[in-house]
Amino acid sequence: QVQLVESGGGLVQPGGSLRLSCAVSRSSFSPNRMGWYRQAPGKQRELVATIISGDSTNYADSVKGRFTLSRDNAKSTVYLQMNSLNPEDTTVYYCDAENRAYARDYWGKGIQVTAYS
Repeated sequence: QVQLVESGGGLVQPGGSLRLSCAVSRSSFSPNRMGWYRQAPGKQRELVATIISGDSTNYADSVKGRFTLSRDNAKSTVYLQMNSLNPEDTTVYYCDAENRAYARDYWGKGIQVTAYS
């Protein structure tokens, strides 16, 4: 069974920073694409940032210049550095890990990020 272990969420003041981490629990699963999504109440889940094994990244326009996604391929772990957080970033963030060759896609349980004064 594959699980995604998420950490690093919490409460910060607007303008503050957090770093989210997501690690794959089983070494037998090797994702070729990982990333973070977020979902506000009543809205569809939206992409925040994704990265592939070649380190190519894709960011939502709303986070470009503020968030940075990196990957440790050996550990199948991704890190999302979030700077200049604002209240609009407040929601639940979900980690995603996918291996397209085997059509496998796993999601984390979600972690809360809050940026309010």
